[in-house]
Amino acid sequence: MLVISLYIYAFLSEFLLIYPVYTLLFTDTGITVAETSSLFVIWSLTGMLLEIPSGAWADTVSRRLLLVLGPLLAGLGFAAWIVFPSYWAFALGFVLWGAYEALVSGAYEALAYEELERRGQAHRYATVMGRATSVSLVATASAIGLAVPVFAAGGYPAIGVATVLACVLCAVTAMTLPEHRARGAAGEGRYLAILREGIAQTRADRGVLRAVLVVAFVTAIWGALEEYVPFLAAEAGVAQTTIPLLILLVWVGATAGGLLAGPAERLPARAYAVLIALAAVAMGAGAVSGHVAGFVPIAVAFGAFQLAGVLADVRLQGRITGPARATVTSVAGLGTNVVTLAVYTAYGAASPYASHGVTFALLLLPYVLVTLLIATT
Repeated sequence: MLVISLYIYAFLSEFLLIYPVYTLLFTDTGITVAETSSLFVIWSLTGMLLEIPSGAWADTVSRRLLLVLGPLLAGLGFAAWIVFPSYWAFALGFVLWGAYEALVSGAYEALAYEELERRGQAHRYATVMGRATSVSLVATASAIGLAVPVFAAGGYPAIGVATVLACVLCAVTAMTLPEHRARGAAGEGRYLAILREGIAQTRADRGVLRAVLVVAFVTAIWGALEEYVPFLAAEAGVAQTTIPLLILLVWVGATAGGLLAGPAERLPARAYAVLIALAAVAMGAGAVSGHVAGFVPIAVAFGAFQLAGVLADVRLQGRITGPARATVTSVAGLGTNVVTLAVYTAYGAASPYASHGVTFALLLLPYVLVTLLIATT
C-alpha cells in the first residue's frame, strides 16, 4: 500500500490541468508581462523562505500531515484564481502554491525512505523514487493533453474544478500513507532543536554536505534548461506544430531515466561521475548542432540527468542520520531553488549575446565541477 500510495500521490500532485493555461488566464485578466514576472518571483521566494522551516516542521510534527496539508493549500490558491481573477488573487495563489511545494519537499522523501527502511526495504528506495518521478512526468504530460478538450468544453471554470479536485484527491491519498515514527524522536525533536540539528548535520558532516550540493546542482541545471527547450527547437528551424513533439521526445527520455534508477543504484562514484559528464557532453553537442537531429542526444541526456538526480537523492538519504531527515532534505531543496534561479538569471543575461545552443552549452559547464566533487568523494 505504501508504494502504490506514493505513486498515486506523485501522479496527482502533477496532474494540474491549470498549469498549461494559467498564463493565458493572466493575460485574459489584463495582467502584464512585468506583473506576471513579479508573480513568478513571489512564487520562488515563498518556496525558498519556507523550504527549510517546513522540513523541520515535518520532522517535528508529522510528515504525512504536511503531505495532506500541502495539496489543500494549493487547491485553495487555484480556486481563488478562478473565482476572483485579479493580480492579488494570483499573488495569493502563488504564495499557497509555493507553500505547498515547500511542505511536500523533504517530507515526501523522508517518509518514503524511513517507511521502506522500517520494512527492511531501504534498498528499494531508488527504484520507488525513480518510478515516482517518471509517474510525475506522465501526469504532467497527461494534464497538458487533457487541458485542451476540458478548456474547450468548459473554459477556466472547468479547468479550475478539475485542478482543485486533483489537489483534494492528492490530500486524500496522503491520508493513506503509513507513518510509523518513534514517539521519542518526535517528542524530543522540538522545532528549534530539530532545525538546528538538521542544519548542523549538513554543515558538520562533509559527506552529507557534498551529497546536498550534488543534489542541488545535478537536479537544478538540467531542470531549469528544460524550460528553454522550445526556444532551442525554434532556433533550429523546427515548425511550431512540431515543437511539442520534440518536447515530448525530451520527456520520454526523462521518464526512461527515472525507470532506470533501480538497476543503476549501485553505480560506483566514478561511474556515476562519468554518467553526468557524458550527459552534459551529449546535451551540449545536441544544443549547439542547430539541427533537429540534435534533440536525440538531448533526450538521452535528459534521461541520464533524471537518473542522476534520483541517484543523488538516494545517496543523500543514505548518509542522513537522526530525526532531522526532512530538514536536511529540505536544505538540498533550498539549494536546488537557488541554483535554478541562478540558471534562469544567467540564461536571461546571456540571451542578448549568444544563441540558445551556445547558452545551453555554457550553462552545462558547472557539471564539470560536480563530476570532480563526486569523483573525489
